[in-house]
This record gives sequence, structure tokens and C-alpha cells, in this order.
Amino acid sequence: MILYDIVVIGGGHAGCEAALASARLGMQTLLLTLNIDSIALMPCNPSIGGTGKGHLVREVDALGGEMGLAIDDTMLQSRMLNTGKGPAVHSLRAQADKVRYQSRMRKVLFSQPNLTIQQAEAAGISVKGGHVTGITTVSSETVPCRAVVVTTGVYLNSTIIIGETMWQAGPQGLLPSRHFSQSLLDLGFSLRRYKTGTPARVDQRSIDFSRMTPQYGDEPVVPFSFLTDRKLTNTHSCYLTWTNEQTHEIIRQNLHRSPMFSGAIKGTGARYCPSIEDKVHRFSDKDRHQLFLEPESADSMEWYVQGMSSSMPADVQQLMYHTVPGLENAVLTRLAYAIEYDCVDPTGLSPTMASLEVEGLYLAGQINGTSGYEEAAAQGLLAGINAVQYVRNKEPLLLTRDMSYIGVMTDDLTTKGTDEPYRMMTSRAEHRLFLRQDNADIRLTPLGNSIGLAGGERMKRLERKMQDTQTLISQVEKLGKTTALRRPDVKIQDVVENWQDYSPAALEQAEIQVKFAGYLQKEQASIRQTAAMEGHRLPKDIPYMDLDALRIEARQKLSKYQPVSLGQASRIPGVSPADIAVLTVWLKKRQAEN
Repeated sequence: MILYDIVVIGGGHAGCEAALASARLGMQTLLLTLNIDSIALMPCNPSIGGTGKGHLVREVDALGGEMGLAIDDTMLQSRMLNTGKGPAVHSLRAQADKVRYQSRMRKVLFSQPNLTIQQAEAAGISVKGGHVTGITTVSSETVPCRAVVVTTGVYLNSTIIIGETMWQAGPQGLLPSRHFSQSLLDLGFSLRRYKTGTPARVDQRSIDFSRMTPQYGDEPVVPFSFLTDRKLTNTHSCYLTWTNEQTHEIIRQNLHRSPMFSGAIKGTGARYCPSIEDKVHRFSDKDRHQLFLEPESADSMEWYVQGMSSSMPADVQQLMYHTVPGLENAVLTRLAYAIEYDCVDPTGLSPTMASLEVEGLYLAGQINGTSGYEEAAAQGLLAGINAVQYVRNKEPLLLTRDMSYIGVMTDDLTTKGTDEPYRMMTSRAEHRLFLRQDNADIRLTPLGNSIGLAGGERMKRLERKMQDTQTLISQVEKLGKTTALRRPDVKIQDVVENWQDYSPAALEQAEIQVKFAGYLQKEQASIRQTAAMEGHRLPKDIPYMDLDALRIEARQKLSKYQPVSLGQASRIPGVSPADIAVLTVWLKKRQAEN
């Protein structure tokens, strides 16, 4: 019987990153998945990135993850969002060839040394003395291991819902996981029921694109990965169309048949990604809603109708889709559906993605109440790294809010929890002017390199970028063009004569640093003010319930959440500044005594 160092349960985007990180760091790793054919599946949007999400992908790449490289290799179209605003909110988004993306990711996984892939369903986690010792499968197989990363996505007790029809299944008709939820309950996790949905897919031959507005990709294409330096090419267009009053009237007349309004759906859905019936009901003053037709693959005739997710009955779906310009004769190859599933309360985790109750247990992805491939991949990478750190008996990697969007997300989840599927947005980051996607490598690649995941080539490229950036800034200053470059309409190419000798990344970095120098200085000052709180790590053995100077609510909350730093403790609801002051005094006294 093989003793694995780490077992990863689930082969979605979180599982892929966790398994690759573990194996690349030298751990004997097992990736257990319900279906090998569903590894890296994109059951909803055939895209990677977007507002806030693009930042996560860049950070995953900077640390040495795979998602950025995978989408660069399999993109159909790429656009930079929010270019009319400042660089803090510029976000990459690329249409993926979902078939090729899956195939490429499977190939990487099967080619990775130290990684074994097995198709099986996990039934439970074995724990002894508060430590993970292995897992069991539904076929009664026992797999001993030192750590487990759970990345089960939306498959736990999942139910597909279309109108009045409900059945147990995972996304796109795959099998659900029927046994694993109970094992999480047995380990003390609190479960909740969430819901997400996806639009119908439409046969390309039945779409009248002439009635829609083409949406072209950007040229030149900006890659996601800092390792990608070849020219990327847009090969496909997307198309914009709109719902109308006829669409809305059909929906209003059939709201009583919607499982969202009839009460059939019990799970909590994502507020930032509502179904079309929810949009029509909530925004009754709007006479239309935009829809985007997006290709799913160069090898598929199916197109994705972004903006029209639904759980309406089949006959209603046919009627409402056929009212949309360009979709009058649309053939729905796959109906829209809602899916309900079990997930955990993430406040039972530390920001390292580790369980507060069971040593060696990590959870990542949609099981933690998040939505999106990008959020999952980022958590998976962090969980995989920290599972390795645990096995090696080393300090965990803690990404704080002032370091990364990953840190913002993990802090939000584990400190505040989430009462709906969590989606990353730039507005969640208080230091977003510093946490830009263009400098993710500057912020995180040295850290990834120190862990052993971001290799020498990444560091070599980063050093060259930083040297070139500083050279460009020096040239601007020497030429006396600093004031000119700070004007919104002036580009660095307008003031530096030999700009062709530098990479687009260095030019971008130099221009941003010059244009926003004053703002960046203020941001850095703000970060320094909070750094002391974030850097003040809290021991695990603090007897919060015995600290009489703390208010009762603070004692209870601190005992429950087990914050890793004073900064995290200060953000726990119910813990006041006065409580933090008391805790600080107690820590200083304890330190003096020791």
C-alpha cells in the first residue's frame, strides 16, 4: 500500500493547482477525481479572467501556478477590461477553447512527476489524534497519507434543477458525490446549501450573427503568464445582443413556474451573477439586458449565451430564447439549469486554507463558498503549497491583504465568512492601486521562488523587467519629462526615444510608476501602517476564554476563529479596537515573562 504525502480530492481548477504544486515541490501526490474526463472542466463560462479575476490568475502565475500558461495556450479571444479607468482595475479576460484547455491541463497533470491520478469517489477522511492519516473511497479502499486537500467543487450532494424537474447530478450530467458531505459534518464543519446556474448552449448553425454586434479581441494580445513571450492571436469574435420586452413578458408570465420563485430552490445564489428571471424581476425598470454569444471551442458547434442563465422549464426556455435578436431559430443543444450543492462555512479555516480543527486538512475552491474558476485555482494553489509546508514541518505561507488579491479573498472568507457565493472584485481590495495585475510578478514571484515553485526562469525575467523599468524611469527623469508623462494623454513612448528596445511589460511598469508616483507613495505608507498588525503572528495556544479583560463576545469570537495575526483578529466581527488593545497588552506581558 502506497503512503502518499498528499491526497487531493477533486480535479477541478482548485484540484489541478493543488496537485501540481504538491508534486512539483517533491511530494508523492494522489489526485482523486470522480471522472478523469472532467478534469479542469469549464461547466459554466468558457473563459478565464475578468474584473478582479484576472488579478487572481496573474497572481497564480506569479507564484508558479499553471492556469495562466494554460489559457495563453488555448485562448480564442482576449480583451483587457476597464481600460477607460486607471491601471488598478485593468483586468484581462480571455475566451477559452474549453475542449483544448481541458486536454492541455490533463496532459500537464499526467506528465507531472510525483503525481498519480485515479478515478474514484472519496467517502471520508481518516483522522487520528487530531491529525489526518488517510482517506477512504466508496469502493472501501483505504489510502494512507500525511495531508489532504479537499477541492470537491459543486459536486457534494448536488442537484440539477430545470423547472419542476430535479435530479441528483453534477454539472453537465456528471455524477454527484453522495457520501463526502457526511464526513465533513463528522469532522465538525458547518455545511450550507448554495446555488449557481448556467445558460443554455446554442447550436452555431441556428444563430443569425448578422443581427448581433461583433465584439472583437484586443490587438496586440496581452498574455496572462509572465512566461509567455510569443505573439498570441485572436481567432474568434464574440457577439452582443439584447433581451427585449417580449422576452421579459414571457418570463413574467411564467415566474410561478420558476423554481427560484416557487420555493423549489433552497440554496443561496450569487448576487453578482443573477439568473435572467431574477434580473427581470429585480430590475423591472430596465427594458433590456445585454447578452454575449461566446464560442465554446474551435472544435465545437456550441455557443454560450452569457447573461441568460436560468432554471425555467424547458418550454419557457425555448420561448424566451427565441425572442432574442439573432436567436429566433436557435436550437438549444443544452438547456440552462440551476445546481444546488453543499459547501462549508469557511470561518472554520485559517487564511492558509488549513482546518482549524484537524491538522493536515486543507479545503479550497467552491467547497469554501466561492464561485469562479479563478477563485478556485488561487485557493487550490495556496492550499497545495501549505499542505507541503505542513508535511515538511515548515511555517505556512500566509498571503495578507496588503500582498495580494489571494490574501484579500482568503482573509474575507476565513474572517468574515460569506452568506452567498463569493466572487472576487477589485472593490474588495483596499490597496488595489498597489495590487495591480501588471506587478503581480514583482509582488509574488520572489516568494514563489523561495518556496521552490517559481523557478529560475521566472526570476531571471523578473530581474530583467525591474532593471529595464528603473532604466526607463531614470531616462524620463534625466530628460526632464516627468511632469509631461504624468498628463493622462501622454504615453511613455512619447517621451523616451529608444522605447522599442524595451519589453511592453517594462514600458507599462515605468509609465505607471511615474504617472502615479504620489498615489503609490501614499498607498505604501498606508500599507506600512497596517503591516505591523499583519506581521504580528498570534500563537495557537492563546487561552482566549480565560482572558477576563476581553469582552465575552470577543473571547467567544477569537476562540472560534483562531486568528493568525493581530490584523486578522481586528477584522473579526464582534472584536473591538479595545479588545485588540487588551490582547496586545496581554501578548507583551506574556512575551516579557518568557
